[in-house]
Amino acid sequence: MSATPPPQSLLKRLSPGDWTAIVWCVSTLFTLLTTFRLPGELQPSQWPAAQLYRWDGLLFLAVSTALAFRGGRLLQRRPLRALTWTILAAVLDTTTLGVGELPMAQYLTTIVALYFIASAHPRRTALIALALAVGTLAVYVSVRLLCGWVAGTGPELAVALVTVIAWLLGNSSRQSRLHAERLSAEHADRAVAAERLRIAREMHDTVAHSIGIIALQAGAAARVAGTRPEAALAAMRAVENEGRETLAGLRRMLVALRAADDGGTGDAIPAGLDDVDRLAATTTAAGVRVEVRRLGAPRRLPPEIDLSAFRIIQESVTNVVRHAGTSRCQVTLRYTDDDLALEITDEGRGHGASTDTGFGLAGMRERVALLHGEFTAAPRPDGGFRVAARLPVPAGVR
Repeated sequence: MSATPPPQSLLKRLSPGDWTAIVWCVSTLFTLLTTFRLPGELQPSQWPAAQLYRWDGLLFLAVSTALAFRGGRLLQRRPLRALTWTILAAVLDTTTLGVGELPMAQYLTTIVALYFIASAHPRRTALIALALAVGTLAVYVSVRLLCGWVAGTGPELAVALVTVIAWLLGNSSRQSRLHAERLSAEHADRAVAAERLRIAREMHDTVAHSIGIIALQAGAAARVAGTRPEAALAAMRAVENEGRETLAGLRRMLVALRAADDGGTGDAIPAGLDDVDRLAATTTAAGVRVEVRRLGAPRRLPPEIDLSAFRIIQESVTNVVRHAGTSRCQVTLRYTDDDLALEITDEGRGHGASTDTGFGLAGMRERVALLHGEFTAAPRPDGGFRVAARLPVPAGVR
C-alpha cells in the first residue's frame, strides 16, 4: 500500500460557490476603498455617491450580497439561475455608486461564475450564459442612453471584453478536460482488449493440449468398447480426469493473469479475503481508516472468486487513499448461499480514478465480467463514491 498522498491545498478545496463569494467580498471591499484617499493620492479614485453610506445604501449592499451568495450556492446545480442572481446583485449594488455603467468590480462575480459555467456545463448552457451576461451589459447601457442619462459606454465595452475572455477560458478548460477523459477511456479500452487477447492466447494453449489428449482417449475408448470394456472404461475415466484438470487449470490461469497485473504487491502467494483485515490495518496506519463489516456466515470460496474479491477491495481502497480526499471508508462483505456481494464506500469528493495497479475501474469491471457477476461504480447522491460488485458462486461449490 502506498503512503498517504499530501493533503490538497486550501485553494484546490474551494468550490465554485466559494470562489464567487470570495470574489464578491473582495470586489466590494475594493469599491469601498476607492472612495477614500489612499496614501500617495491627492484625492479618492472616485467620489462616493451620497447614498453609499446611508441606511438605504447599506441596505442595498446587504441585499445584493445575499443575492450574490445565493447565486454561488446554486452555481453547480442551477447554473443559469445562479448567473441571474449574480447579475441582479451587480445591478442592485451599482445603484448606490452613481456611475453610468456596470463597473468591472461589481460585475467580476458574474464573470467568475460565467467561467465556471463554461468550464463545467454543456456548450448550450454555456452559450446561453454568455448571451445573458453580455446582453445585460448592452441592455444596461442602452436603457441609460434612451433615458438621456450619462452612460459609460467605453468602460462597459471593456467589461464585455473581459466577460467574453472569461467564457473562452472556461470553454477551453472544458474542452481540455473532455479530451483527457476521451484519452483515458481509449487507454482503458486498449488495456482491456490487450488483457482479453492475453487470456485468449493462454486459453488456446491450455485447451488445445487438453482437447488433443481427450480426443486420443475418446478414440481409444471407441475402438475397444466392444472387445475390451474395461479398457474403454479406463479411457473414459481418463477423459473425465483430463476435463476436470483442464477446467481447474483454466481457473488458475485466469487468476494468475490477473495477479500478474498487480505488480509491486510483494505477495508470495495469491492474496484472498483472509487478507482484508491486514489491508485495512495497513491502510489505517497510513492515515485512512478502513472499517470492515461482514454480513452472513463467511465461508471458503473458489480461489478465483476469493482473489478477485480481494483485488476489487484493494483497488477501491487504493483509489480512496489516492483520490477521495477523505479520512475513512467502509468495506462491506455480504455472504449468501448464491453469491458474494462487495461494497466499498467513502465520503470524499467523488473520484473514480484509476490507480497504478491493474486498470482501475476498467480492471475491476473486467474481473467481475469474467466471473459472470455485476459491477457498479459511481458517485453517491449525498457525496462520496461507491463501488459495488456481486460475484456469483458456482452451484457445484456452494
